[in-house]
This record gives sequence, structure tokens and C-alpha cells, in this order.
Amino acid sequence: MEKAMSQYRRNYVRGGTFFFTVKLADPKSRLLVERIDLLREAYAYVQKRYPFETVAVCVLPNHIHAVWTLPDGDDDYSLRWKLLKRRFSDYFPHADSRSPSQLKRHEKGIWQRRFYEHTVFDDADLRRCVDYVYFNPVKHKLTANVRDWPFSSFHRDVARGLFPADWGGTYESAVMNLGE
Repeated sequence: MEKAMSQYRRNYVRGGTFFFTVKLADPKSRLLVERIDLLREAYAYVQKRYPFETVAVCVLPNHIHAVWTLPDGDDDYSLRWKLLKRRFSDYFPHADSRSPSQLKRHEKGIWQRRFYEHTVFDDADLRRCVDYVYFNPVKHKLTANVRDWPFSSFHRDVARGLFPADWGGTYESAVMNLGE
């Protein structure tokens, strides 16, 4: 009996803006922040060859949240993520436990194969996505304040005057505001 293939539907919009979540295979891994230098190199490598605007990005220990805008006429974010994951993975040996599928595809087993994508459809949606990206380290209790997480483009946006340095408050204040 043939096994049915999952159908993943992606929304490809030329010149679109997209929110992404890309995860490591091991949810307990801290590889992305422990080797942020290699991730930054891989990111810059791909961005130079296949340009895109980083609207917002935040790197957590085991996943990345990003909002990208692609150039007019270009909708291939999948290629960019594939190359970025491959370039980063090239620095590491194969994972100890790889599935038969990963072996067949010559994957190192560092990343989850798929990623989450959401097409940003208006300015309010964009703001929600960027807010989510920047508040995520606080949500995961990795830091008390957004400004204290070093692996985020939040600092760039503060320098540009787009956010105040104390934006987001704390986890406790966010929970209290939701309860009102």
C-alpha cells in the first residue's frame, strides 16, 4: 500500500512579506545561539546571493522567527531557507540519530525539514508579526525584557527610532495586561 504524501501549501507572493518560524530538529538544542557566528555567516551568505529585506528577526536557542520582504518579482523564500539551513549545517557533523528519510535525502538531521510560513496581508498584520518576533524571548522566559535579548533585530529598530528601548515590558506585565 502506498503511503500518502502530505500536501503542504505555500503561499508564494512575488515581492511579498512573510513571517517564518524555522526550528532545529532537537527542541532542547541551544545550537543557534551557541554558534550565532555561523548562523550570521550563513544568513549573510544567502542574503547576498538572493536578496531580501529583514523586517525583523530573532534567534532563540532552537528556532528562528523572521519577517522578510522579498524583491519585486521574486517569491522564492523556500530556496532562501533551504540554502541558509544547508550553509549552517555544513559546519557540523551529521546528527547521531537520523531517520531513514534523512539518510536517504543526505540530511544532517540538524533542522526540522519544514518551516512555518504566514503571508503578511496588511500593516496591522505586519505589526502583530514583528511584535511577536521581538517579544518571543520574553515569552519563552529567556530574558526579562525584550531589550536584554542580544540575538534580535530589535536593537536595530530601536536605533532607527521605530521602538522605544523599553518596549514590550516584562512577561509579568504582558500577562497582567492580557487579564485586564
